[in-house]
Amino acid sequence: MARLDLSIGVELPARTFGPLSRTDFVRYQGASGDFNPIHHDEEFARSAGFDTVFSVGMLQAGLLATYCTDLLGPANVRRFKTQFREQVWPGDRLIASARHHHDTGGGRRRDQRHRDLRHRRPRGRRGLSQPLSSS
Repeated sequence: MARLDLSIGVELPARTFGPLSRTDFVRYQGASGDFNPIHHDEEFARSAGFDTVFSVGMLQAGLLATYCTDLLGPANVRRFKTQFREQVWPGDRLIASARHHHDTGGGRRRDQRHRDLRHRRPRGRRGLSQPLSSS
């Protein structure tokens, strides 16, 4: 693993995933056991008011976790929180990126270093956001 500059404020190398396909969605569904038809059945997704099927949210979280562990090493990822902001559609490319910052915990006696991680599409819309503690 290459040595990274983890100085506060440093942007870490980005990684692109995709374009994601329906096959990616179905493969993840099989691995997770989440077989909600809205993620693979076009007709069902349309009857629910969507234009097409969309990804299981945890697929994006898993891709971002892969980014973290590949970048920082599995032993250095101690906490991982996810916030989903919108669906990911077939054909989307997701870009994982990170910036290192210092968090004093808003006055509480907490002094932690965090990596702000984002999945974003090349056209700029965010789909997922993760604060990560790994110091």
